[in-house]
Amino acid sequence: MTRLSQLLQPQREPVPALSAATVVLVRDAPDADGGLQVLMTRRSAKASFAPGAYVFPGGGIDALDSDPQVHAACARRPGQSDEQLTQAVAAIRESFEELGILLARHADGRLADAADIAALDRHAPFAAQCAALGLRLAADEVFVLARWTGDRDLPRRFDVPFLIAHMPENQTPVADEAEQFEPVWVRPQEALERHAAGSFFMIFPTIRTLERLAKFDGADAVLAACASGTPLWTSCPRAGFLAGKEARYMEDEMPYGELAMVCPDGQIVHALDWQSERAVRLRKNLQRLTAPNPGFMTGPGTNSYLVGDPSTGYIAIDPGPADAQHLEKLWRAAGGDIRFIVCTHSHPDHSPGAAPLQALCVQAGGSAPPILGLPSAPTARANSQFTPERLLQNGELLTLTGKALDGEITHTLQAVHTPGHAANHLCLLLVEDGLLFSGDHILNGSTTVIDPPDGNMADYLDSLDKLDALCAEHGVEFILPAHGYVLGDARGAIARLKAHRLAREAKVIAALQALPGGSMDDWVAHAYDDVPPRIWPVAQRSLLAHIERIRALGPGNN
Repeated sequence: MTRLSQLLQPQREPVPALSAATVVLVRDAPDADGGLQVLMTRRSAKASFAPGAYVFPGGGIDALDSDPQVHAACARRPGQSDEQLTQAVAAIRESFEELGILLARHADGRLADAADIAALDRHAPFAAQCAALGLRLAADEVFVLARWTGDRDLPRRFDVPFLIAHMPENQTPVADEAEQFEPVWVRPQEALERHAAGSFFMIFPTIRTLERLAKFDGADAVLAACASGTPLWTSCPRAGFLAGKEARYMEDEMPYGELAMVCPDGQIVHALDWQSERAVRLRKNLQRLTAPNPGFMTGPGTNSYLVGDPSTGYIAIDPGPADAQHLEKLWRAAGGDIRFIVCTHSHPDHSPGAAPLQALCVQAGGSAPPILGLPSAPTARANSQFTPERLLQNGELLTLTGKALDGEITHTLQAVHTPGHAANHLCLLLVEDGLLFSGDHILNGSTTVIDPPDGNMADYLDSLDKLDALCAEHGVEFILPAHGYVLGDARGAIARLKAHRLAREAKVIAALQALPGGSMDDWVAHAYDDVPPRIWPVAQRSLLAHIERIRALGPGNN
């Protein structure tokens, strides 16, 4: 639902990605320590792509790699698609041309050996030579590990399955000394450490692949994980600036959604540094100013948002704590023209700034923007008391209207009551752009605390369902939380969050069953054994919320 008129940069079409294939050859280390090793080589310093980088062997997919006659001469796994077979053929061919490694077998099942390799010319048609020697390419032993598509900003991009295969026994890699040099067996963690030390240059997909491979104990373990034929991950990275340097991220990393929203075509222009000195533009009609209140519970700080433009005036969402400097910067970013102040809920890092921000507008000679939201419930803690000037009804619309070059422009916020984190919690939908402001209901990088009695786990989960339905109805792609970067894949993020909460609840049930006479300290140690103990005092509040929900459901629903 993105309005192209509200994007910060003119959009450009990324260059088409070329088809290629890479193969990660693995073995168990022959030394006493054992463990997984991967085969890597150094690319030529004159290479057009990733010069001087240590990589896995691979290259472009040739027309002959998809030839039906070539496929017919391959060993093929049940369920291995034509596309996967073509990729496997390309990977086998490239590993031979670059490193003299031959993944092939004789008719009697014998692996190709040094004599077979010596009989082949690296510069002649590969498949025909193998057929002439009676060799069948072992495509059935090549599995899909991952799939990478080159960053949208790159002038030359590749769509590359990262395949994986066991290194044939009794073969030794020999680089072609043209494209590849210095073949080396290395443990994934060792390669990463050498890269960090500056002696083993690698590009982003290689680094992230090694980080994931480092979690496997040996070759058999990683090959077993790939046996289904489905990639363990798929990624088209995005990049922004962090501390003045380019930084790339995968889909499961926190900045990815923000980069997708601000720079959908992949241009590297967005700074990811947390900014409390000036507002950060996310769209032409959207700014974020992060309050200088970072901490354990607030992450990088409370995000205050401004929706609108100079012709319409602005709606301020979550002015944050009563920090005079923060509020003045927020007021200035709006050009002094704030039409509404909306608080998503009453907690002390969200609502106390509302009244002083209103007063600042009046002191500057403007009118007093109304403070909107829901009043804190009687269950709220003493430091979370909040009474708006006017209640926002569930479904109510706040509309800003102004003049644009092509006519009238409108920015509409729809209020959605989402109790759970707090009884008076609201989320807000920017209708025209399909953007959801989630307050503390959905965060990036952590799960919000549900603190009874004002917090309620049953309400929280119901509110997640309500937000999912809203996202489906309005085509929402992005969620803007009160703490952390923008989240992409809005409905996927909600589904994962709900699954996480229910999985945690299952652990709570297990703790109650295992320790029926236990204390809160006992249960939290059991149910939150995957988080650091320093988190447990806070986790006890959400633990209590789960227990209340479990007991309300009754024994037949546990």
